[in-house]
Parts: sequence; structure tokens; C-alpha cells
Amino acid sequence: MKELREIEKFVHRLLTYVGEDSQRLGLRETPKRYAEMITQLTAGYRQDPKELLRDAIFPVRYDQMIVVRDIAFYSLCEHHIIPFFGKAHVGYIPDGRVIGMSKIPQIVEHFSRKLQLQERMGEEIADFLMSVLKPKGVGVVLEGFHLCMAMRDLQKDAKLVTSAVKGIFRSDPRTRAEFLQLIG
Repeated sequence: MKELREIEKFVHRLLTYVGEDSQRLGLRETPKRYAEMITQLTAGYRQDPKELLRDAIFPVRYDQMIVVRDIAFYSLCEHHIIPFFGKAHVGYIPDGRVIGMSKIPQIVEHFSRKLQLQERMGEEIADFLMSVLKPKGVGVVLEGFHLCMAMRDLQKDAKLVTSAVKGIFRSDPRTRAEFLQLIG
């Protein structure tokens, strides 16, 4: 694949630029490994999230909050192309339709597999669920640890917590409070 070859050439030049010998034993395969890895970590650009949902939306007569919490995510900061990772908590109140529980982590993974901002990632997850499920509301809270802050001169170990709330999660403070209580 031509794109992988171009990435490999770039990584070879990068290794030379930082003062490494790209032909030394430990680095010979690094350009290839990096090209394969970056392709996997950016798969969200080449995948339609609606494909994840085939046959996974079900009609129900249930109108209470559904929450999937502590979903691990791994993404790349678009400003530095360095990982950030953490936990996602996703809740929604169905309006006649639910999604298979295993699909929520897959949706989180899909939107994390791009160069991303944590704030935008939460909004994309919430907007997607609103569009495909048409629920009464959606809440997404992301807790992320950003290596771009921890590894650079800043050396801060702080976590970033962001939220995206839609529908009744935004308009009703009691619904938002219930969601926040359920995710702990």
C-alpha cells in the first residue's frame, strides 16, 4: 500500500533527524511497525460508524436511563499527535429504541480513532447517538489523561474532564444530576 510506504519513509527520516541509526537492529522494523500502528490508531477516518450498528438497534417499551460507564479509550491529541487516554461514561434515555450494550464501547472507540480533541470527541459521540437512536437525551463524560501535558515541559499529571449533554440531559437538571450520580 502506497500510503504505508510513505509513512515508513517519513519515520526513517525522523529517526535520522533525531540522531538515530535507522538500520540498527532495534530500529530496522520501526518504520513499518509505526506505519501499521498509526493506520490502526486513525481507523476512525476510514470507517462509517453506522456500520457498527447493523442489527443492533431494538424497539423497546423502556424509558429509564441506560448508562455504560468506565469505557477505556485511547486517542491521539491533534495538537501534538501524542496519546491521551482515559474513561468514557455514556448514558441515554430511550424513546422506543435501544442499542446493544456492546455497541456503546465500539462507538467510543470509533470516535477515539482519529486525531482528536477530548471536547470534540464527547460531542461527536453524543451527536451520533442522538442522530441514530433519537433518544430523549444523551450524556457523555470523558476523563482523560493527556501525555502531551505530562511528558513535555509542563509535566502536569492532571486529568481533563469534559461533558457533552443533549436533549433532556441538557434541559432537565434532575436528569443531568441522576446521570452524574450513576457514573460516580
